[in-house]
Parts: sequence; C-alpha cells; structure tokens
Amino acid sequence: MIKYKNVYKEWKDDPLSFWERVSKEIEWHKFPKTILNKKDDNFFEWFPDGILNTCFNAVDKHVLDGRGDQVAIYYDSPITNTKEQITYKQLKHQVSKFAGALTKYNVTKGDRVIIYMPMIPEAIIAMLGVARVGAVHS
Repeated sequence: MIKYKNVYKEWKDDPLSFWERVSKEIEWHKFPKTILNKKDDNFFEWFPDGILNTCFNAVDKHVLDGRGDQVAIYYDSPITNTKEQITYKQLKHQVSKFAGALTKYNVTKGDRVIIYMPMIPEAIIAMLGVARVGAVHS
C-alpha cells in the first residue's frame, strides 16, 4: 500500500513529470517530444507526436524481457466449467497468427474491425491481433 500511495502522490504533485518518467518504461517506435498538448480548455492530447504499438508493449515486450513462460491470461468460466492459462509466449504465437490472417484479408493500419465474441481468450487474441496490424477494434 505504501508504494501505491507514493506513486499516487508523485502523479498528483506533478502529472507531467510523472507521465514523462513512466513513458520511458514502454517501447516506442518514435519517442514523443511532447507529453501533453492542450488544444483548448476541454481537449488534451497525450504524447501526440509519439508512435508505439500497444500489442508489442502488451505481449512481445514481456517475451523479450524473459517472461515468455509467465501466465499472461487466466481464464476461468463458471458457466462452461473451463479453466485455461495462456503464457506470454503462447499468446504472442496466437496473436501473430491472427494478425497474419487479418493481413491476408488486407486489413491495415487505420482500418476498423468489429469483434463480436463472448468473453473468451480468443476475444483478447483478436483485439491484440487488430492492434498488432495498426487497425482499430470495436
């Protein structure tokens, strides 16, 4: 609890410095020069000139950092009495296959993909696969 309180205080005291510091803990294709851009009184952009891939940071980075055999997803459905564990390495493989299928069907950066699935691990795999190719899911 002490660590949480310290992090919260750091964020509360100086949000810009806090977000600049923690932004260095993720992988960027292009590190942002601007942390926060205030467009007007009601609209702000965080890291507007930065470029990253959410899927890479959520999956690949963990494999590269040596955590490939750690569990990334615990799935427990009392409805179907199904329990499953997926490691980061397994998740990366499944996400890559799905992203490859999307690419085969010409889904590219900026496209929109609707995912209509129940709350199962494959829904997460689909969302991450869409993010991997730079498309947007709904």
